[in-house]
Amino acid sequence: MQADLSLGLDFGTSGARAVVLAGETVLWQGQVEYDLALIQTWRRALAELLEAVPVTLRPQVTRIAIAGTSGTVLLCDAQGEPLLPPLLYNDARAVGEVEWLRQTVPAGEVVLSATSSLAKLGWFSRQPEFVRAGYFLHQADWLGSLLHGRWGVSDEHNALKLGYDVRRQRYPAWACLQEFGPLLPTVLIPGTPVAPLLPQWQTYGFPESCWVCVGTTDSNAAFLAGGATEPGAAVTSLGSTLVLKLLSTTWVAQAEYGVYSHRLGDLWLVGGASNAGGAVLRQFFTAAELTVLSAQIPLDQPTDLNYYPLPKIGERFPVNDPEFLPRLRPRPADPVAFLHGLLDGLARIEARGYQLLQELGATPLTKVYTSGGGSGNPAWTVLRAHYLGVPVSPACHPEAAYGAAVLAG
Repeated sequence: MQADLSLGLDFGTSGARAVVLAGETVLWQGQVEYDLALIQTWRRALAELLEAVPVTLRPQVTRIAIAGTSGTVLLCDAQGEPLLPPLLYNDARAVGEVEWLRQTVPAGEVVLSATSSLAKLGWFSRQPEFVRAGYFLHQADWLGSLLHGRWGVSDEHNALKLGYDVRRQRYPAWACLQEFGPLLPTVLIPGTPVAPLLPQWQTYGFPESCWVCVGTTDSNAAFLAGGATEPGAAVTSLGSTLVLKLLSTTWVAQAEYGVYSHRLGDLWLVGGASNAGGAVLRQFFTAAELTVLSAQIPLDQPTDLNYYPLPKIGERFPVNDPEFLPRLRPRPADPVAFLHGLLDGLARIEARGYQLLQELGATPLTKVYTSGGGSGNPAWTVLRAHYLGVPVSPACHPEAAYGAAVLAG
């Protein structure tokens, strides 16, 4: 029997997943469905994942970490109960708060975006329920607190878009942050143990010695699972959205383009997240259609469709504009040609994203690992390799939950 196993949970845009690791060996993995917009499904999915862990493995799980969607946030009361529905990662309703932030936040900060956690906190502050607020939490923070019972704890990766200064490891002295001081979570290095698993979860068969650690974002967990270890290596997550992460020796941040850097040991994880991705493909094709039609794309022939495939108005990276319009016309009658144009457009967005990161000072790109559902599309891979100009290969481990388990272990 193995001992000291780690459990990683990933609550992404398309489902919740779990992985149990012994060192680097996957002993078990599972997944359940949930609705990111409905917080009651978060609780249910958390319980279902823990119940799904094989009973023979549960007594040996000594560390748990959770990855959640970056920028999905909650306003909670003093008991940690949500006061309002969550604002999701791509919710841009706080566009009016950006001008308020500009009054005290220096130019170029990542929070100067309608989808940042700090902008959303500003929006929450204008709602009647705000008078009852006790905590402002990210998705991973809230789920972790359900397990360990300590409210008001976050990690450096999630807190970046709340304004946390990852270089100095403290909140800056901006007036807008001082205004919300009591609500701001305590920030720890990802993977730091917080507290033991609550007794209510121990009844599932997990030991008293099981500790819950602060987590990370789903895209950073995907990076940890991807296999990139040297500066210049990158991981692209092809899920509902398109997330780029490049390991760099230099710190880069530019809010104008939606570019930011997470601290990862002695290096920096430079990246950005586009609203383009698999979500727009699912608007037009079923999974079966994508498989069949992709195989028919004439990859040796260029497409003249200059698409910018977004599921709705608004883009974060490599263009940061909440009013940016999707470009999906003209639409050819041939579905193969239409899909070709969509995949080509997504490939060009990815290539432009990495080009921008390097223009802003990140370490030059040398190779790209790919995770997420889109990594299994051969036609898309060929198009991406053409535009990127560097080797493209599948991630060492396809699930972000693996990265969360690595973080826990």
